[in-house]
Amino acid sequence: MRFRLLRRRLTISAPRMAVRSALPWPVRWIVAAIVLGFSAAVALWAFEFGKSIAGLDVNAKEELVKLRTEVAELREARDKAQSVANTSGSLLTTEKAAQERLAAQIRQLEADNRALRDDLGFFEKLIPSSGEGLAIRSLQAEVMGGGAGSQMKWQVLVIQPGRNVAEFNGRLDLVLTGLQDGKPWTMSLPGGPQALQFRQYRRVEGVIDLPPQAVVKSVSAKVMEGAATRAVQGIKL
Repeated sequence: MRFRLLRRRLTISAPRMAVRSALPWPVRWIVAAIVLGFSAAVALWAFEFGKSIAGLDVNAKEELVKLRTEVAELREARDKAQSVANTSGSLLTTEKAAQERLAAQIRQLEADNRALRDDLGFFEKLIPSSGEGLAIRSLQAEVMGGGAGSQMKWQVLVIQPGRNVAEFNGRLDLVLTGLQDGKPWTMSLPGGPQALQFRQYRRVEGVIDLPPQAVVKSVSAKVMEGAATRAVQGIKL
């Protein structure tokens, strides 16, 4: 008997049971509405958040396009300004280089002009006078410095006119006169007269160390051949 009752409970023929909720229908509808509303709010928030992340917002997208356009315009303006600056810099550099070249050419022309004047004066001195023999055509002297350690730079040009003249073999001497410590003073070339050999012309120059407190007043150059004096020229300083 008990077995039959147990079998009826465990088989299809067992009596049906119904599970009913303890909440009434109105409460259940209210809870369902609240859940649906909350879910909708969450979904809307997620959608808006996704739009802001993905850049789908219309205003933000338009603003982004506007900013990109402005950036492109600014870059174009910057490139144009940079191009103008580069062109101006190149022009200034070219102009400066041209001015420097022009200044260098002017300096070179001035130096060439001075050299030509010197050469002209030199060759003018070589033109002999009628009936003139061996002569000193140019004697120059300049005192450099002052007091102790002063020097005198000198230069002599000696010519011998004619085409087929014999080679001259003689000596050149220089005599300096002036004052030293307020007293008369005379000085010749250190080491004595210099050997002088030439055929048509010869330029001789040198530097003489002056004694302390010496003041040069005049300089005299003398060309000698043996015991004879062939030419003399003097200048005052």
